[in-house]
This record gives sequence, C-alpha cells and structure tokens, in this order.
Amino acid sequence: MLLTTKSVEKPWGKDRLPSPFTAPDGQRIGEIWFEPPRDLPQLLVKYIFTSEKLSVQVHPSDTQTKAAGIGRQGKEECWLVIDAEPGATLGIGFEQALDSEAMRAAALDGSVEQMLVWHEVKPGDFFYIPANTVHAIGAGVSIIEIQQNSDITYRLYDYGRPRELHLEQAVGVAKGEPHDPTYRLHVPEKGDAALVDGPYFRLDRVDGLPDRETARRYSAGALLVIPRVGEARVANEPIVPGQCALAHSIEDVVFAPLGSCLLAQPIMEPVTPAT
Repeated sequence: MLLTTKSVEKPWGKDRLPSPFTAPDGQRIGEIWFEPPRDLPQLLVKYIFTSEKLSVQVHPSDTQTKAAGIGRQGKEECWLVIDAEPGATLGIGFEQALDSEAMRAAALDGSVEQMLVWHEVKPGDFFYIPANTVHAIGAGVSIIEIQQNSDITYRLYDYGRPRELHLEQAVGVAKGEPHDPTYRLHVPEKGDAALVDGPYFRLDRVDGLPDRETARRYSAGALLVIPRVGEARVANEPIVPGQCALAHSIEDVVFAPLGSCLLAQPIMEPVTPAT
C-alpha cells in the first residue's frame, strides 16, 4: 500500500530539492513525510531539506514519557544523508560531558551551539540518535529520517528566533555527554547494509534482492519499503524513489535486481529500554 505523502513548507526549507523531488515555484519545502498507516503506526519516515540550521533540541525516551503519564511517546531516530552542500554539518552530542546546570546556562547564553560536536557530512553518512541526545541539523543538508512516531521535541536553543523554547523539559531529559561513535557510519554506495537493529526498530539498505539473513529478520510482520534506486513492487503496486509503501510481509515485495531500497520495521518489545 502506497503511503500518503505530505509536503511541508518551512522558512528554513529549500526551493531546490535533490532528485527525485521538486519544489513548487515560490515554495520552500522543509519536509516530505509519509503518513503512518493504521497497520504500522509505530514509525514515521520523512525527508528533511534545510537552508538554515534547525534548533538545538532533544527528545524524551519512552520510559520518561510513560513516567510523565503521557504514554509511550519517546522518540529515537536516525538520519541518512542523501545530499549535502560543501561544509554542511550535523550537530550531535557534546564535545565534553556537562551537568544539567551547565547545560541550562549554555542554552541561555547560546554557547550550547559551540559545545555540540558538528560533523561535516556527505551523502551516505548515517547517524543513529538515541532519545536524550542533544542534536541539531545544520544548513545545506538533505536527509532521510526514520523515527519512532512521536512529535515531542524540546528546544534548548534556537539562535534567537521568536519560537517557544522548552528549557526545563529539555534539561530534564537531556544527557550531557558525547555521542557514541558506534552510532555513526558511512554507508558504501553498493551492497547490503544493516543500519539499525533495535531497540525500537530495524533498518536495512538492500541492493537488489535481499539475502537470506535479511529476509529472515524481516519475515515476521509488516514493514516499510523506501526505494532509493529503481522500482520495487509491493502487492503488485509499483513503488519508485520518493515514495514509501507498507508491505504486510516481505514476501509481498518484488525487488528490482539492479535497484536499492531501505527496509524499516518496528521491534515491538525493546531489547534495552532507553533511560
């Protein structure tokens, strides 16, 4: 089933988008996302396009949102860079550990921006962002984001823009620590790549037909299919780059021998709950 696509204008969006997307004349598109289907509501897939830095922010974990009495609304996410202007960066985690009071003071005076580690990026760079990780997307980058389907975001700092901050909530859930280097890698241009395997979802890049091990891991339950090169077919419906589809089983997917897809699937019971 092809998912409904939503294009969202943002002041920090772009009027020129990487292929296969195009921005309507006069519009700055910041996000293109796919409405989560009723049969698989746990994950949200979106493309993000930036011409300016996004806010310094953090997301809570499921454990924290449940303790706050608002149910399971934590947010872990990952980014795959698909296009980047020279010098484009992503800010993830801190250079050095800091406590909550130091983080609050840095957010108030703006120095929190310089305390982040800013990674210069290129297409194929991949980052997993656990809940509680302070992060920011820089200007001139286009990414695919796969995330837990939650809209809870706490802004620490927004470069003086007149938008609401959530300082106390952010400091209350943020970890003032560096980003674990095992959560980032560069995806080769060719070949299968296991990108995420828990705790909340799995994500793979598959070139051509999936190998036996990948097919086995996706054999139980519904999954999302995100073509990157060539056409796939889901329940005999063609799916092309720039689209996303729900497959009720990996057996419903016909992969192009020379194509490439991302596969995403929720993991119902986390292996290691976030704290």
